[in-house]
Amino acid sequence: MAKKQKRVLLALGWYDYRLHQGIEKYAQEHGWHVYADYTREKVIPWGWEGDGILAWLGAGDDLADFVRSARLPTVDFSFRRPQLKFPRVLEDHVHAAKLAAEHFLTRGFTNFCFYSDANNWSYEERGAGFIKALGDTGHDCAWLRWLESPSYATGKQEWQRKRKWLAAQMKQAAKPLAVFAANDQQALDVLESCESAGIKIPEEVAIVGTESYLLAPDAMHTPISSVDTNLDVLGYRGAELLDRLMRGEKPPTEPVRVPAAGVIVRKSSDILTINHQGVARSLKHIWEHGHEPICIKDLVGVSAMSRRGLHKAFLEHLGRTPGQELQRVRIERAKKFLSRTSQKVETIAHDCGYQSINSFCVAFKRATGVSAKKFRERMSR
Repeated sequence: MAKKQKRVLLALGWYDYRLHQGIEKYAQEHGWHVYADYTREKVIPWGWEGDGILAWLGAGDDLADFVRSARLPTVDFSFRRPQLKFPRVLEDHVHAAKLAAEHFLTRGFTNFCFYSDANNWSYEERGAGFIKALGDTGHDCAWLRWLESPSYATGKQEWQRKRKWLAAQMKQAAKPLAVFAANDQQALDVLESCESAGIKIPEEVAIVGTESYLLAPDAMHTPISSVDTNLDVLGYRGAELLDRLMRGEKPPTEPVRVPAAGVIVRKSSDILTINHQGVARSLKHIWEHGHEPICIKDLVGVSAMSRRGLHKAFLEHLGRTPGQELQRVRIERAKKFLSRTSQKVETIAHDCGYQSINSFCVAFKRATGVSAKKFRERMSR
């Protein structure tokens, strides 16, 4: 007797092709029949019968009412309605914010702000995470909220008034300024407001967005850097959790969080503001060759400084030693390989600049608190 094919509905109130790709990959691997009509037509399929639902319950109560009334195993990719006790698979917004903070700190910035233009649970998590990551290193960060500005307006006036207000805020801020925007569209708002005010990007204001969804970003005059929030992995993990629920397994007690993949560095933030040539040269060497078996001796040579002098300069300008920065870059690279590929740990160690599997395993556990194997298992759950 043929095995019954699982019938899964996509009830996604927010669309991104990478989320679809992740879901599609899992569906193909497990022989699902996926219904995606709602995503295309925005017509709620009242009366639909199937085995489970993958939902993104954003704006619109009608979709949430439908999903709740279906009484089927459901995974929600959003936390906009915490009162609905669905199992959830969510982006790790705090991790994304931490990556943005590290990106700016490594480039020597000391002036920071976070910008958001709406009340949204994900923006709140990103903003709070950014401010905390900077606070942990002794830096302050302003939060620019369009909704709380005296210029706030809706309707036909909103676009122009928001851009004018943003330009004024950017003019007044201490420079050079690092801006982390709640998403890529808001990063574009900051960029275009700065350009209209004659503010140089990235020399005076550097910008990083989130989710990396702008179309043809490299065709822009100033391509915008963005945190890749791993939406394809999010879709795959959500489908994986739904499959377990449809088999009768108990849901997790807390939302499953998917860490960001990393910062996609483009012109809008690709600058070093560190006023120290030796440190700047060493940092560039680490970023370009960290995956090779370089060592502190190589950095000393590149910087044309003594080992002790370079160590002191790194602490003064970055708050960490050359060795710590080299390890940080390598560990972040290893995390990407472990979470996104099936490569052997030995191969990953070599591709991240480690000369032995043992030295990699020791460094990885010291940095993350878990072994590389455990990290991969955690990411696959």
